[in-house]
Amino acid sequence: MCTVTYIPHSGGYFFTSNRDESPRRAADALHLGELRGRRLLYPRDRGAGGSWIALSEDNRLVCLLNGAFVRHERRPPYRRSRGLMVLDFFVFEDFSAFAKCYTFEGMEPFTLIGVEGLCLHELRWDGRERHHRQLDSKKRYLWSSATLYPRAVAALRQQWFQTWSAKHPKPDREEILHFHQYAGRNDSQNGLVMNRRGKVMTVSISSIAKTEHSTSFLHLDLLEGRNEERVFGG
Repeated sequence: MCTVTYIPHSGGYFFTSNRDESPRRAADALHLGELRGRRLLYPRDRGAGGSWIALSEDNRLVCLLNGAFVRHERRPPYRRSRGLMVLDFFVFEDFSAFAKCYTFEGMEPFTLIGVEGLCLHELRWDGRERHHRQLDSKKRYLWSSATLYPRAVAALRQQWFQTWSAKHPKPDREEILHFHQYAGRNDSQNGLVMNRRGKVMTVSISSIAKTEHSTSFLHLDLLEGRNEERVFGG
């Protein structure tokens, strides 16, 4: 939930998320659930039972990052887990309806990225106001969690991404995963796979590959060394 890239290609996109979290909050394997008749695929958090990334059978994708624009001071208790909010998203007709109608008051700040068809959305909740915008789905993006990466570090990571992008005009999934595993590898604090004295570390990588004919959800458990892949939807 802490480093995310979106890379479009002809017929679809690659969406990849590195989860930086306490090892005690590792997720279970990919879970196939159902919400109001809609099937969902997501790695399930062992704590609250929510997730940071989820895909529906009608190819709606949503992904969570902690924090909005800058690092915030935590002031629990909060109204609802952000991981459960990710699942709540699928109750709404589309991203715009969720952004307009969901009750964000009492929620901890976050950034939410959504992909619906040819539309790419970004929603930031700073604890007081919601900031929703539709992005150009033909461009590439990288997001870093505001709670772990201050602006100077986030800018450095953007430089890594731009340098890599210039060398990979048409990357495949393997090349993107290599970037997510090795970019900044000499910087254990801020690399895309990070480890801050074992308290917070990159515990998994989730990769969604959307083509004209299918959507593949690949989940790499870095703690257990297990990979799981499912083809979901069309």
